Amino acid sequence: MARPTSKDVARTAGVSQAAVSLVLGDKWRGRVSETTAERVREAARDLGYRPNLAARNLRLGSTRTALLVVPALTNDFFARVYTGAARIAAAHDFGVVLYPSPDGIGPAKDPFASARSALDGVIASSMAAGALADIRGGADLPLVMLDSDPADPAAAAHVNVDLADGMRQMTTHLLELGHRRFLHLAAAVDSWTFSVRADAIAQALRSAPDATLHTEPAPLSVHGARAAAERALTGPGPRPTAVICDDDIIAAGACKGVRRLGLRIPEDISVAGFDDLALSTAVDPELTTIRLPAEQVGERGMQALLHVLEGKEPENDALPVELVVRDSTAPPAA
Repeated sequence: MARPTSKDVARTAGVSQAAVSLVLGDKWRGRVSETTAERVREAARDLGYRPNLAARNLRLGSTRTALLVVPALTNDFFARVYTGAARIAAAHDFGVVLYPSPDGIGPAKDPFASARSALDGVIASSMAAGALADIRGGADLPLVMLDSDPADPAAAAHVNVDLADGMRQMTTHLLELGHRRFLHLAAAVDSWTFSVRADAIAQALRSAPDATLHTEPAPLSVHGARAAAERALTGPGPRPTAVICDDDIIAAGACKGVRRLGLRIPEDISVAGFDDLALSTAVDPELTTIRLPAEQVGERGMQALLHVLEGKEPENDALPVELVVRDSTAPPAA
């Protein structure tokens, strides 16, 4: 059986092919009536008609495809970013290809023979614009950066969450509980997102002159973070009473390290995470953390790319974050 065409839809609905194109391209408002639009949609459904997107895209010189580049798939933050981006893309007849960079935040290799001919734009999360040079082919493809340095001029748009406010909220929460000796398990990754977190902790602690802060680099893994926590907690000087971690994976490792030293959470040491990953409620006690609106980041990123492609100005205000207090933090022992 031959595949139905737009001409068949027009004949069945009793309208012109131009009207079919307007309705199925969602450009009918103000040009054809609601009754006509519904008649066209009904005819298309009855006939099983599907637009030939490949032919249309060839005519328009567009693939209607975006590439989302992430450092890894082991962190469910990026999975939720993809979910949000794909939701907006689908509503605009776009596709999103998810590409975990083999070198993490390092230079990302072009996954296609030529990304410029296969994509309309690139969205990258938690990376630097320079790491996307091979994929973009210079500056040919529009680039939207998520969770990245807003001062980077190579990006056409930036979408960020208020990381600094998140760390301020967390540090203030621990200060109000009475903590004054802090350990910061800082991600051993040279990136803008983790630099912002470190600066925010230091700034927040300036409000408490009697507070002390020790920073210990930690790999982004449970095993590596456990070793870093044990190393810091057995070092010289008074033991910290609160551990602030750059993400929940590091916090899970910190919890293991605390227990291996025979200490209790939160009775002896409070442990706080960041990101509110699924892991944060899988550990015992559940982690106090900062919830990031990951799906909204993905949605805003895809919307920004669509705006750039249409020549519009994308939104650039930082998305708010939320302190989630659970059982891993409490006042320090007397």
